[in-house]
Amino acid sequence: MKILVVEDEAAVRKFICTLLKRENYTVFEADNGINGLLLLKEQKDIAVMITDLIMPQKEGIETIIEVKKHYPSIKIIAISGGGQVGPENFLVLADALGADTTLKKPFSGHELLHAINNL
Repeated sequence: MKILVVEDEAAVRKFICTLLKRENYTVFEADNGINGLLLLKEQKDIAVMITDLIMPQKEGIETIIEVKKHYPSIKIIAISGGGQVGPENFLVLADALGADTTLKKPFSGHELLHAINNL
């Protein structure tokens, strides 16, 4: 299965990508929503997108809206630490806009793999 990871924090992105590669997923990574959407245009058979919600250039909420519009079959896992206001409001909004599941940062590798398996 092909998974796209959209996360601006390099350490978090590396953690997620390393975990997924160890589980034999094919992983693509982007540092913001703009680059994530470009990858989706190139890689038509991505099954899951894991996206942070607070990022520069194009935030995760905007990215979720575009993915649901243009690639409705892609499953979305929204992740957020929430910045200064906390993650709950952002995760509720992501859920309302079409995320299939949400995870509050920090999360464990087990929690992420469980979320993917439940999609």
